[in-house]
Amino acid sequence: MNGPVPTRSFWTSFGPGLLWAAAAIGVSHLVQATRAGALAGFGLIGVITLALILKYPFFEFGPRYAAATGTSLVEGYCRIGRWALWMYLLITIATAVISQAAIVLFTAFLLRFTFGVEWPLVVVAAVLIAACASLLWFGRYRALDTTVKLLLIVLALSTMVAATVTLPRVDFSTLKIWPSGLVGSVVPFAFLLALVGWMPSPVDTAVWSSLWTLAKNEATGVRVSVKRARLDFVIGYVGTGVLALAFVTLGAGVMFGSGLAFSPQGTVFSTQLVDLYDQTLGSWARPIVLAAVVTTMLSTTLTVMDGFPRALEQTFVYLRSRDSIPSSVPSGGYAYWVSIGALAASTGVILVLFIGNLTTLVDFATIVSFLTAPALGYLNLRAVTSPEVALEHQPHTALLALSWIGLVLLGGTGVFYLVWLVW
Repeated sequence: MNGPVPTRSFWTSFGPGLLWAAAAIGVSHLVQATRAGALAGFGLIGVITLALILKYPFFEFGPRYAAATGTSLVEGYCRIGRWALWMYLLITIATAVISQAAIVLFTAFLLRFTFGVEWPLVVVAAVLIAACASLLWFGRYRALDTTVKLLLIVLALSTMVAATVTLPRVDFSTLKIWPSGLVGSVVPFAFLLALVGWMPSPVDTAVWSSLWTLAKNEATGVRVSVKRARLDFVIGYVGTGVLALAFVTLGAGVMFGSGLAFSPQGTVFSTQLVDLYDQTLGSWARPIVLAAVVTTMLSTTLTVMDGFPRALEQTFVYLRSRDSIPSSVPSGGYAYWVSIGALAASTGVILVLFIGNLTTLVDFATIVSFLTAPALGYLNLRAVTSPEVALEHQPHTALLALSWIGLVLLGGTGVFYLVWLVW
């Protein structure tokens, strides 16, 4: 894909940013953001906004690098050193199976709840995995792109309608720039880290964004410019931020101050949200909230089932090439489908053996994502400021400054948390 860039409309290259947004708008929004509103009203909006700002550069560097170099961040890691590639692989393996299992279980539970299916959860999950794998097999990237866009339209409309009708019920006196007095009393510190760790998404998904940018180039036959790739991503990123605030509004308007004991399990928690809407606003609101929660998890399930295998495939190819960096790396090949099968089988094992402890596993995955965010963010920064990226495409001074501020604050908080655990 190295060569002159054909000139076409923005809509030709539009899509990878939405795929990334679909992957991001999942458990972090439906569970974590809604629970933030249920626990503290608007008291944690400052934390969510800060997380969105501090982590933005590390995500944006994915499509920027891909558009500027015609290669993915995986190659960027490889050029930094094989140690960087191994670190990314270990972090991905540590979170991939747990994250996919949690997302699949969550989606299967909501589907069974919505349609009144009495099948065991494991069976519903297996059908869901088979359906997503079939769509990816027969439709490849184009089917993924089209399906996710349709799901996101329903998701955005239903969520914003639900948030709008909830807004008059929100206690705006709870709004805080910083949650002083809340953390450690109303809001557990571990929940705060889990909220930031997956808000809007784990940093390792920046690799997915770079890979989807390249897949879009291949599907359209057009290499997107850096400017258009960044604009595409910014649209998706702003959307994740707006919907995060919308889900906080759902929790703050319907759950905060209700006096009810909410389940620590995300699946049950989400159905409590649906039932509360039914009770407080009337049965007319139930289909809207159901559409919001189901499309949220369906779009996430589909993108995660493509994102993890796509990243693993690329990583394995570069790790096998010991002496040189491959000139071209195919996607959607044998390693991709083996990764899908392995992750599907691992997901089934976890659902069978650890379904009662899945909340604990998810907490582990979110904490790992938080603690590893500075390391992966640093790798992304190293890659996008490397000689492979032309100077005119490298981040400007303000974005570089924000990157270093984010690394210091996220890293410092991670160190504080580890010391807090020890003592």
